[in-house]
Amino acid sequence: MARIGMRRLGVALGAIAVAATVGAPGSAVAAQAADHAGVQTVLEGYQAHTGPGAAVHAGDASHSWDLHVGPKVVNTNQFIGPNDAFRAASQTKTFTAAVVLQLVDEGKVALDSPIERYLPGVVDGNGYDGNRITVRQILQQTSGVNGYSNASAASDGTYDLRELIRAGLAANPPKSDPVWNYSNINYYIAGLLIEQITSMPARDAITDRIIRPLGLSQTSLPAPGDKSLPGAYVHGYRGGTSGPFYLWLDTTFGDWGSGIAEPSYWSTAGALVSTLSDLAAFDQDLLNGKVVSPASLAEMRKTVATGAPGLEYYGLGLWAHDLSCGGQAWGLLGDLSTGYSSATMATDDGRHAAVVTNTFADGNKPTRVDVLDAALCDKE
Repeated sequence: MARIGMRRLGVALGAIAVAATVGAPGSAVAAQAADHAGVQTVLEGYQAHTGPGAAVHAGDASHSWDLHVGPKVVNTNQFIGPNDAFRAASQTKTFTAAVVLQLVDEGKVALDSPIERYLPGVVDGNGYDGNRITVRQILQQTSGVNGYSNASAASDGTYDLRELIRAGLAANPPKSDPVWNYSNINYYIAGLLIEQITSMPARDAITDRIIRPLGLSQTSLPAPGDKSLPGAYVHGYRGGTSGPFYLWLDTTFGDWGSGIAEPSYWSTAGALVSTLSDLAAFDQDLLNGKVVSPASLAEMRKTVATGAPGLEYYGLGLWAHDLSCGGQAWGLLGDLSTGYSSATMATDDGRHAAVVTNTFADGNKPTRVDVLDAALCDKE
């Protein structure tokens, strides 16, 4: 919905309340805003057409800094901090891809082998042939797999990974020309591949292989049925107009028909819960060679064209962005209809930036990639 040039009001579970003005930041935060005024301006422009609040956590190999605008909870003066949890959505895909590349490093998976070798009969029917689709194509979104899954939940409200794949493939025939085509089903397949090779739930494999070894203590893949968020989490919102006012609905847990908060539905394509600081640390560690071998990282960074402005290249669970100041940054974006849009990127020299807003953001300028670019190119 388009914003209106009127005063915005907050809504919590249908009760209308006037949104409080965010209090002045502390001296340390004010100093950071002054030191990074150009980034602050872009962040404010981004928040003006996205959520109630937005924040960026950025820095270089030696230190980090934080900026924010607007509240993380409407009707309060709380702002989004670097250690506040939110649903990172499709940023999960980089974690999933990294585990598959670890299995490549261990000689248990070959990127250019057909997925049928590892998951016989799974990618089949409705025009699909797992003998003609490779592991690389699954991770790079060039498999021809199309659309989203319409699987039904089990009686307890959770979703089975195999059923997500089966229902998704049955409902969406493949693209006739398997160029780049984004689909969560590819990463459900990647998750099932992890389970097949490791003989454990994919969420446990990702935890044991990445989250725990890297010390990402604020990051988790919740168990099926666990919709909770830890600590002082960022609330998610959806907006709408009511007469002359702009209203925010708290949709953190899927209320108001905003979408699905059940983690087993998003699974290895989008169930990750994390923070700005942890996501930035993960991207830095990935590029620093702490997650996969140099050879596998090079494979992750072999890209195909996407046609997406600012994100013209896609590797194996990674976007590449050509920075305005030269060079490239690598990372991923995440969107969840329960009220979050985020993105994280890092460079080979240790620069990093992570941004989140607490709504499902539109594509107007400045975008979150513009915020990342400003932060990564910032000169103190």
